Amino acid sequence: MDSHKDVEDGEACDQREAQNISHHQEDSPRNQPDGPRPFPAVQVVASTEHRSRGGDTHSASPEPHDHGPQEKEYALDKPHARSFYRGVQWTADGTAVVASTSDHRISVHVLPEDLLAPKDQPFHLEPDSQLRFSEPSYAFAVSPYFSLSEPLSQTVLVSCKDHPIQLHHLFPDPPASASSSTSTSPYKLIRRETEAYISAESLLWTWPGTHFLVGSVNRLDYFDITRTGSDGPALTIPTIPSKRHLSKGGGVGMKGMVSALASQSPAVSDAPLVAAGTWTRWLGLYDPARSNKAVANWSIRGVVEAEFGHRDDDGGGVVQTLWSPCGRYLAVNERQASGILVYDVRGTGRPVNLLIGRDASTQQRLSCDVFAGSAATSDDGGFELWAGSKDGRVLVWEGVGARSGTLDESWDFRAHQSPVGGTMLHPGGSVVATCSGAWTTTSDDELVAQAGTSNDVGMPKLASPRLTDDCNLKIWALGMDDDALDDAEKAPEG
Repeated sequence: MDSHKDVEDGEACDQREAQNISHHQEDSPRNQPDGPRPFPAVQVVASTEHRSRGGDTHSASPEPHDHGPQEKEYALDKPHARSFYRGVQWTADGTAVVASTSDHRISVHVLPEDLLAPKDQPFHLEPDSQLRFSEPSYAFAVSPYFSLSEPLSQTVLVSCKDHPIQLHHLFPDPPASASSSTSTSPYKLIRRETEAYISAESLLWTWPGTHFLVGSVNRLDYFDITRTGSDGPALTIPTIPSKRHLSKGGGVGMKGMVSALASQSPAVSDAPLVAAGTWTRWLGLYDPARSNKAVANWSIRGVVEAEFGHRDDDGGGVVQTLWSPCGRYLAVNERQASGILVYDVRGTGRPVNLLIGRDASTQQRLSCDVFAGSAATSDDGGFELWAGSKDGRVLVWEGVGARSGTLDESWDFRAHQSPVGGTMLHPGGSVVATCSGAWTTTSDDELVAQAGTSNDVGMPKLASPRLTDDCNLKIWALGMDDDALDDAEKAPEG
């Protein structure tokens, strides 16, 4: 989803949060004059984490507000206790975050007007609305024209197992499970041979929102948002020449489940390219608005060692593709990978950077985000890449693309005590949303402690996966550390 589109002038309700954040940006480290770069102070301003009277913290399942964007009361059920946050997206107008959880729910959190005002404790985040699904949801995409003052724009596309792709209203009235009664439109994606639903692993819905793209095994499907029901996709793009060939395309094309989709911003290109990635470590460039053929495709297997001399080329499949804000560079985020590859697509067409220092040794999706660079972060511009890690940190690389080679992180901060599944920057750039949580195994010490014990009905206790302690959604504000700012002001020029 493209969450960097501006809302129309005059919609004060839509822009209330964006205006507050823009005002905060005056003191942001992004807007400081050239010179020694102070270390940014990152402060949590909102969180689902509950604080007790004694000041201790513990992870709590999100509970709803008593108000929504239209000031209606939503009697929402509390999410299942055994769940964690899988991903997060900003709405297009920057007034809310939409998060998915492991128990098949999508929740909406509308942020308060005084989010960045000084407080003794962070604002406690509670969902203003939730959608519940009976089957696992593989991907979701919030409307690229979402506006808090326009109810018709408050929609989300969701891909669930064994179901059509559905367009749901994010604030159903009355609130209910996300069944066919709350879905505004179904988009059927069916395998002709068996008439079974095809599960889409990835969704891309970008501005102006008239079409969306879905990725599945060996194919891309391009839908017209106005053609619902039995019409099916407007265009199907095979990612391999033929499925009948013994080698599935004869070694030509991009074979496998299309697990990642990203589009260049329409602001930088009249014909934005779509970058697709697969679990089999292939990349492809497509222009679905003009052609059903690939512009280019290639494998990234062995690239890390061949181009950067790192032997730990251990990626386990592409989970995310990201275009730089200028549309020149393409970042490739893989699971089980020790680095993030960056390609110079419009220039040399070759890898330009390997971003290292991040622990991503997990099968879980750990999503990243990008932001435009500035003179304060790079002499040649470049861009920033923000990524969560398995150990709970958020790492930031600055000046990506400005120089070639291997890049260590520029700075990082401790966001959570468990894997950071999602890291997304507000369009204004000075507020960041993160979410955390994962399944974890029982430690050896716990196994020893439970040996010979039994449960309430006399059965032996067995080791089973459990949730990490930190399963939360947090909103962070970028500020300036006072000591670092004083040092920067005292430093001699030049």
